[in-house]
Amino acid sequence: MRGALLLAVVVPGLLSCGGPGAAGPAKAARTPVSHTVTIEAVAFTPASITVKAGDSIVWVNKDPFPHTVTSKAGGFDSLSIQPDRSWTLTPSAPGELTYICTLHPNMSGTIRVE
Repeated sequence: MRGALLLAVVVPGLLSCGGPGAAGPAKAARTPVSHTVTIEAVAFTPASITVKAGDSIVWVNKDPFPHTVTSKAGGFDSLSIQPDRSWTLTPSAPGELTYICTLHPNMSGTIRVE
């Protein structure tokens, strides 16, 4: 009887210390990150960026004329971003997104969302 009682005391102690069958610590939620793409000299810098779903990407126009950030697949469009202004996108699903400036189609970029 005494051995059974001792076993009953030891097993709960093992469970609370992370033994077999114990629940692990709760995983902390990831804090979203803000990334910046500069529009300058008729180029997106960086031209390719990798982010996590839920992160935000801010395009800042440093050129003296407007630009757009427009999805090639039709998923998003900043419309005209005037000089010294910005536009933000927060992708919510993994995938690869390609975009151009519709005013300067030689400008292109890629977003990889993990």
